[in-house]
Parts: sequence; structure tokens; C-alpha cells
Amino acid sequence: MNFKELNVIGPILKALEKEKYESPTPIQEQAIPHILKQRDLLGCAQTGTGKTAAFAVPMLQLLSKKGGSGKGNRSIKALVLTPTRELAIQIYDSFRTYGQFTNLTYGVIFGGVSQVPQEQVLRTGIDILVATPGRLNDLIGQGLINLKALEIFVLDEADRMLDMGFLNDVKKVIRQLPAKKQTLLFSATMSPDIMEIANSILVKPEKVSVTPVSSAVDTVQQVLYHVDKGNKKELLKHLLQDPTIDSALVFSRTKHGADKIVKDLERANIKAAAIHGNKSQGNRQTALSNFKNRVTRVLVATDIAARGIDIDELSHVFNYDLPNVPETYIHRIGRTGRAGLEGTAISFCDFDEKPLLKDIEKLMGKKVPEVKNHPYPMVVLTPAVKAEPQRPANPRKNSKAPVQNQPRAAGTRKQQQKTHCQ
Repeated sequence: MNFKELNVIGPILKALEKEKYESPTPIQEQAIPHILKQRDLLGCAQTGTGKTAAFAVPMLQLLSKKGGSGKGNRSIKALVLTPTRELAIQIYDSFRTYGQFTNLTYGVIFGGVSQVPQEQVLRTGIDILVATPGRLNDLIGQGLINLKALEIFVLDEADRMLDMGFLNDVKKVIRQLPAKKQTLLFSATMSPDIMEIANSILVKPEKVSVTPVSSAVDTVQQVLYHVDKGNKKELLKHLLQDPTIDSALVFSRTKHGADKIVKDLERANIKAAAIHGNKSQGNRQTALSNFKNRVTRVLVATDIAARGIDIDELSHVFNYDLPNVPETYIHRIGRTGRAGLEGTAISFCDFDEKPLLKDIEKLMGKKVPEVKNHPYPMVVLTPAVKAEPQRPANPRKNSKAPVQNQPRAAGTRKQQQKTHCQ
């Protein structure tokens, strides 16, 4: 099947051909006809399935048929709500790409940057708005955005929206929307919480689902290294000596851990950058752009920040830390092996992470192949024990002398506590 058989109109077909889109992915093939019929939709699709085009292409078609109302007089007809800045920018770019030969206009708003340029875009009048929940609610509260004329609402990455604690923000946005509209909800997983939201906003929805979360991408080669926590950085540097690893996305459980990994790699003259919530929007965009353009070889990210990363030719994914949620492992390794290309997912597992590995393998229904012959085999076979904090000695005990006359230990109390923590 091709896009023409899905009844996609000429201007959008021209854009898809220009971008070398030859045939629709399964989620696009299933979703586009339902959306063109103006039905509500509940879509279950994980990263790398072509989900953005599955809703963007038919939305552009529906809105372009009605035509624009003139520059400066446009009201927002479609809203895409998404959890992260990176994903918002990516979706906005997709609309501009697929809709480049239509008469529609687009805007994107997100927090972490000045709202002034975003205000200017809104004042010019736009048809389609892509937004993150916090900034959208801020601008609605300031009277800068009115959604009463909205015709299509998309709630994208609904599961991640909940993971990031945006449920109340999402509900606040929904209260601003007109009762009569077309609603599309997409999520990589369908938990009871997601279904509760879906049931509250969708009206007799069509349901489409591709690539169940329990099945890893077939084109991804998975390998596992058992390694002590302290040797993970050495193993990573050792593996990155392989010149065939031309681009690597490394997952860290924490922001601090991501920064530390980058410092370790840079000391070994390996070009790396980190992307996480504590980085400014400018830094995040620069790091992502450099990685996509192969200026930076390694990008280290937390799960939330990586949600908006869309790179077709990513050769390797490293699970430096195994995720606490087994479904997240599937999302991670799905970053590589995309668009029919082969990819490799390499996972490190220390002793304390063995239960996490067990959960991942249970979800997939198979073992991750282990590499046993490597320079940093696991030797610590007991769980890590956190040292109990030491209580400072009571200077009054067994002494009649006033406290101020007791000899002070070397260093300040803060320095002593720091030593205990180390």
C-alpha cells in the first residue's frame, strides 16, 4: 500500500515524496483512514513506529480542505499536547515538513525559554499549535491563547505525561476545550490510568495498536554484560574503542549520573554530551543537534529527556543503568534498529540490578544474550550495603567540662559529615 491509496491529497503527497516516504508504516496505515473520517482514536504505538505522521498527515488534510481564514485572523483549530520540549519541537517540525505545500500555519510553545517569541507567533495567527502542558496553561491564564474554536485535539505520549506528573495540567487544558471536537490519544502503554483518561475524553473511539510493548524490535541485536557498578565506566570506554560504533545513545538513571558519564568519556577523548531536565533549552538543543549531525559521537540521556529524540540512523543504544520499569527497556532499545536498519542494544548489569534484568527478560519472554569474555567481569557477588550514618559523639557524656571547652575535632562539622557520606 502507498499513501495515495490512503486517499492522501496531492499537496501532502508531494511533501511525503520529497521526504522519500514510500509506503505507510502499520500505525499510519491503520490510523489515517479513521482520522480522515473524523473519528476519535485510541492508538497504542511505541517509539519508532511512525506515530507522528499517523496523526499529522490526516490532520493537515482535514484542516487544509477548510482553508485558512487570513493571516492575523486565524484561530487555533488543532492542538497537540506532548510532555517534553524536544518532542514538541520534533512534532512541530513534522507538521511543517508534511504541510509545506498547504496554506496552514504552525506554532510551538514550551517552557524553559522566554515566552516573548512565542507570543509573537501566536499573535500572527496559527492553525495548529504544538505545546507542553505547563507553558500552555500559563499562556491560557494570561489570556494569550483561546481554544474555543478547536476542532482537533491530540494527547500524545499519554503514558509519559502521567509519569512526569502532568495529569492535573492535562485535565486543566481539557477543561478549556470545546465539547464538540475530534480527539486522538496515543500512548506506548495502556495502563488503567491511561484507560481512565481515554474513557473520559474519547467518544466511541476507533482503536489501533502496533508492536506490543512486550516484543523487542526484531532488527535490534541485544547483548548483556555483567559488570560491577564501579567498572561500568571502564567497560563503556573499552567498548567505544570500536570504530563501528559511529553513534551511541547512553541511558543513565539519573541526571547527575549522566553528567558524570560525560566527564569520564571526555577524559578518554571521546566526544560526548548530556541531555536532561537540568540543562537549559539552548544546551539541550545544541547537544541534540550536534549528535544528529555527528559532531558528537555519544549522547548521554535520562529516559524523560530522551523521549523526544528521533534519530533514524542510530547505530547503538547503551543501557548504562537498567531501568526500574521493564517496559522502559523496550522503549530504549527501540531507539535503534529503526526504518528497517539494523541496530545494537548493549546493557550493563551489576549485582544489584539482577532483579531488574529478570523483570525485563520475563516481559520479553526470552533471555538477553550475555557476553562472558570481556575485560571487566563481575566479581562483586553480594548486594551493596549502605553504611549507616554515624552519630556524633556526645561531648557532655562522662565529662563535667562545658561543651565549649571540649577540644574540636579537625575540620568543620560539615567536612566531617561529607567524609562519612563518602
